[in-house]
Amino acid sequence: MLNVSHVTKKYGKTVACRDVSFHLEPGSVTVLLGPNGAGKSTIMKSIIGFLRYEGEILVAGYPNKSVEARRILGYVPELPSLYPNLTVCEHMEFLARAYRLTDYKGRIEDLLTRFELDDKKKKFGDELSKGMQQKLNLCLGLLPDPEMLMMDEPMIGLDPHAIKQLKLAIEEMRERRKTMLISTHIIDSVDMLWDRALIMQDGGIRANVTRRELEASGKSLEELFFEVTENVSREDMSHPAESGAEENA
Repeated sequence: MLNVSHVTKKYGKTVACRDVSFHLEPGSVTVLLGPNGAGKSTIMKSIIGFLRYEGEILVAGYPNKSVEARRILGYVPELPSLYPNLTVCEHMEFLARAYRLTDYKGRIEDLLTRFELDDKKKKFGDELSKGMQQKLNLCLGLLPDPEMLMMDEPMIGLDPHAIKQLKLAIEEMRERRKTMLISTHIIDSVDMLWDRALIMQDGGIRANVTRRELEASGKSLEELFFEVTENVSREDMSHPAESGAEENA
């Protein structure tokens, strides 16, 4: 569904992404992990077509900036970008018309109810709390029901109910063979959701594993993450006091 080949993105002399390559299978859920500044948001914005870059990105065989790819690809940005003079309901209506959706009224109602925004329909974008803005951000991303959906730090600012509903929505999309790429730095928030994990650091992919491969290794996703990003072994995690004693000896 998605092929990212040798993508490099520079901001002046700073390399934000360096020779990034990976492939996502149709109907899979992939988590993109990494510490802050690892390059996760940069590669996500490159895929969606917001940034210029070196390399090639194909969505279902189409160049990512083509009309065909844009019909397939959806995106939930890390920070909501709402119109202050549109209500919650008007935001949903605006997006539905932009995507030329049909029979969407019921889906709007379902999403707003699911994320507890059904009583906020007449609230303007700038009247919503940060958590409610993020819920609306998710509803807008889910409304078009794209074949592939990318979500950048989607659980930041959500309350427990919204997190539960988002996880259920991800599972439902997986059952319908949708492809998802979810960027986060909160490992335990996605631990039960993924089929493949990509771990980034310093602008590059440092690990690319399937759940089956990781289970066969006997490691947890958290253990692999710290081994890759901090050079911390399982023994170090199991005996932090001993490791500290050795360093202080």
